[in-house]
Amino acid sequence: MSKTVLILGASGRFGRNAAEQFDRAGWVVRTFDRKTDTLRQAVHGVQVIVNAWNPEYYDWEQQVPGLHAEVVAAAKTVDATVIVPGNVYVYGEGHGGTWDVTTPHRATNKLGQVRRNMETAYRDSGVQTIILRAGDFLDTEASGNWFDMIMAPKMAKGRFVYPGATDVDHAWAFLPDLCRAAVMLAEKRDTLNRFEDVPFPGYTLTGAQMADRLEAATGRKVTLKKMNWLPIRMARLFWKPAPYILEMRYLWNMPHRLSSTRFEALLPDFVDTPVEVALAQAVPPAALMHPLDQKLMSTQTSR
Repeated sequence: MSKTVLILGASGRFGRNAAEQFDRAGWVVRTFDRKTDTLRQAVHGVQVIVNAWNPEYYDWEQQVPGLHAEVVAAAKTVDATVIVPGNVYVYGEGHGGTWDVTTPHRATNKLGQVRRNMETAYRDSGVQTIILRAGDFLDTEASGNWFDMIMAPKMAKGRFVYPGATDVDHAWAFLPDLCRAAVMLAEKRDTLNRFEDVPFPGYTLTGAQMADRLEAATGRKVTLKKMNWLPIRMARLFWKPAPYILEMRYLWNMPHRLSSTRFEALLPDFVDTPVEVALAQAVPPAALMHPLDQKLMSTQTSR
């Protein structure tokens, strides 16, 4: 019997990796085109929906409740399991440490509350839901995440830019691993609870540890530099994402990690990609080019 998954947001970071991993595992992968598809029709014959829709921060309050309500309604028509990439925003500022399924969701900031309400709606819906919760992403290609946009681009000059305190734990997830875990959970959905909150332990690294691992991964000397937040603060009046990026800044200065307890209970045979291998794949190739080569490439591209 064929297994069919519908990927919502397949052009985004999580969606693209999920489509690749489900395809590798032998699933029939359907993607959703907002211009031509309707969700109620797209779910026919589907056992799992991966809801990787993720509007811009400034649209979360208006769009997230409605988008997820659509998914819940569509999932009910075919009794599909919904997998949602969860984040750590729900826990809130000032509540660092090791987060697990028993950790209260205490976020009072706007983005945290949107995510809290969204997860509560899934829990109350009766639809089988798996929240696969992770920290910041490491991707195999530049996809606009913190690592490839802010932290790694200056490595050709030997600089690794870190957004916060360099001596506190921070949670990371390598997207191919995270989405491979999503496939494994989907394949054992019949044994799971109707609502599962599954923290993905991934890697826990301080900024200094990440710089050390990057040296080992790339064979290059890395100097750790702290990010200057002033340009983002100054951009608050004219750049719409700026206030929301600043709202979540606390995560770079509050030690946190995701517990492995529930994840290991569900997927005891899961094997992570070694962190140095993941980091080597996450560094954009251009970030390792000599500055003169970068300039030459930029000149050729602009012609």
